[in-house]
Amino acid sequence: MTSLLSRILASDGSLPFAIVLRQGRSEVDVFTGDVLDVEGLADIPLVGDDVLTLVPYRQVRERGFAAKDDGAPLRNLVVRERESTPLEEVLRLLPEREIPVEERGFDVPDDEYAEIVRRVIDDEIGRGEGANFVISRAFVAQTDAPPVEAVLAWFRRLLTDESGAYWTFAIHTPGLDGAQTVTAVGATPERHVSVRDGVAMMNPISGTFRHPAAGPTGEEVLAFLADVKESEELFMVVDEEMKMMSAVCPDGGRILGPFLKQMSRLSHTEYLLEGRTGLDVREVLRLTMFAPTVTGSPMENACAVIAEYEKEPRGYYSGVLALFEPEEEGYTVDAPILIRTAYLEPDGRLTVPAGATLVRHSTPEGEVAETRAKASGVLSALGLLPHRDVAPAIDLAAQPGVQEALEARNERLASFWLRPQAPEHIEGLTGHTALIVDNEDQFTTMLAHQLRHLGMDARVERWSEVDDVLRDDLVVFGPGPGDPRDDSEPRIARLRELMTARLEAERPTLAVCLSHQMLSLLAGLPVEPLATPRQGVRLAVDVFGEDAAIGFYNTFAAVAPGLERTPRLGLEIAVDAESGVVDALRANMSHRCRGTWSRCSPPTACAHWSGWSAPRPRSRHVRERCAATHRLGLLARAAGGGRASVRAARRRRAAGTAAATSSLRTRPRWRRCGRCWPRLRSTASS
Repeated sequence: MTSLLSRILASDGSLPFAIVLRQGRSEVDVFTGDVLDVEGLADIPLVGDDVLTLVPYRQVRERGFAAKDDGAPLRNLVVRERESTPLEEVLRLLPEREIPVEERGFDVPDDEYAEIVRRVIDDEIGRGEGANFVISRAFVAQTDAPPVEAVLAWFRRLLTDESGAYWTFAIHTPGLDGAQTVTAVGATPERHVSVRDGVAMMNPISGTFRHPAAGPTGEEVLAFLADVKESEELFMVVDEEMKMMSAVCPDGGRILGPFLKQMSRLSHTEYLLEGRTGLDVREVLRLTMFAPTVTGSPMENACAVIAEYEKEPRGYYSGVLALFEPEEEGYTVDAPILIRTAYLEPDGRLTVPAGATLVRHSTPEGEVAETRAKASGVLSALGLLPHRDVAPAIDLAAQPGVQEALEARNERLASFWLRPQAPEHIEGLTGHTALIVDNEDQFTTMLAHQLRHLGMDARVERWSEVDDVLRDDLVVFGPGPGDPRDDSEPRIARLRELMTARLEAERPTLAVCLSHQMLSLLAGLPVEPLATPRQGVRLAVDVFGEDAAIGFYNTFAAVAPGLERTPRLGLEIAVDAESGVVDALRANMSHRCRGTWSRCSPPTACAHWSGWSAPRPRSRHVRERCAATHRLGLLARAAGGGRASVRAARRRRAAGTAAATSSLRTRPRWRRCGRCWPRLRSTASS
């Protein structure tokens, strides 16, 4: 018997420990050490030792986001002893016994949870507050078994029964001086973030295929891969995590995949995102709190929705379990998301939280079933579901047509995000400044990355912190949730004020999504809620003679049936003939004054278009492969580039050159022109 396992197995519960099997490894890591609670992520003690940290959901307040405070500690196990033991040996030594557990059911009953789902879809997604939200509930049970005995027995069951996990783990950390004891066991499928040798990786996983009792078939997994709701869920979280990658990686993030992740009772679709970073790993963790797969998007508003609709604080659910290990320069971090995990309290109360991703396609009944399915692996290990043989009958990823179906998804991804994105300084842009106004949707980080890619000096400022919109060469007013007509909301009122000041100064401007809607109002167009929110609807539109395949993610839209120009500012309108919804606005670009533009979609990973249009910024699948060229061209033209040079850049992109916009003429010739003041083009309705 190994020395650490022997001491853990003989422990009376006073010995802190963690046991972890990481994906792709045949040895189990066993840790013991000292328990240390700290206030913030920056306080995690990285001074030469390995450290295993439990990060509770409430820590998201470090980013200024809302969270119910349950006092869950930011707990560190500072490792003093560590052993690696072959999996076979661990299975032989761990107790193989049934732990008596009394089922209590979900803390939120099915009917109540279904009603919450309806309200979130109608009142939040239906009113433009976000594209998707993850609402959780917890399965509750009770046991009289000693905590260490219980978690080790359940850990063994997970090792043998659950396949495809990123981490399978058990952790027990007694609290000091009356602090909370944290005991947990789980099999999480999802890496949140890792950093090694300066390479950051994230792993967005979404879309859930519940295996039938008889086992899954190739035909069933193909049907799952063709399901619009499931694919849109994944695209949304890719978009959200690419925001985070753009924040922590100076050269942005690159998308790898997609892949099919097969587990014992479920399969998921996933991507990997990678990019280089020089940030302290604790800061990387802070800037990526927390995964959109367990919160929603946009992140800030998702946290507010969670605080409003969930009955109880989340504890550690949707937080991370982060292993920090010293390397030659600094530390590495490997941080899986705390999902598919059971928490055992000292009084024997057992909880298994699980959440469902709510999108416009969601049905209450389907999301009720999804929470049960996601908890099923852990519930089986607890003995609350019948044990079944989990050896996969077939390798689903190897079935005919599956790889082709996965690869086809990338036809809807912007090629810009599928390749390395080293800076590409464009003559005439280098040294010019761009301010991006963040309206509580951090697609602004991706916009900033693309402007830097063009050579501009770009920075992001929150709407409430912007004090001057006149000094920069370009101002980009970003996307955000909410109703653009509601001036009683401080963010909306401030946006109107800032945009008005910039337009009156006749300075180059780009307005995106929510800001595009505001511009439509300023141009004299009515903005109305759509009868049915277009969250994820792909439409083919004609934008000033250019075909565009656009994935709309909007609840509000400007309407202008029968109009060719806006009542104010005289902007040209591209309008859908059938619905009267405005697809784009622009100034008279035949004149030599170019300047201010507006559009309603950010530079999403899943946003592609062949015209100059873009939709509301949730998981916007503006499709078509030449997206990156057009998006970069749009940004460059807003800064003063001409249409002819943009078209030349497109031809170079089509010929396989690396620089999509390398010869854009970007220095504007500013001339007063009453016909096209304020030199405005607005693309994409929201």
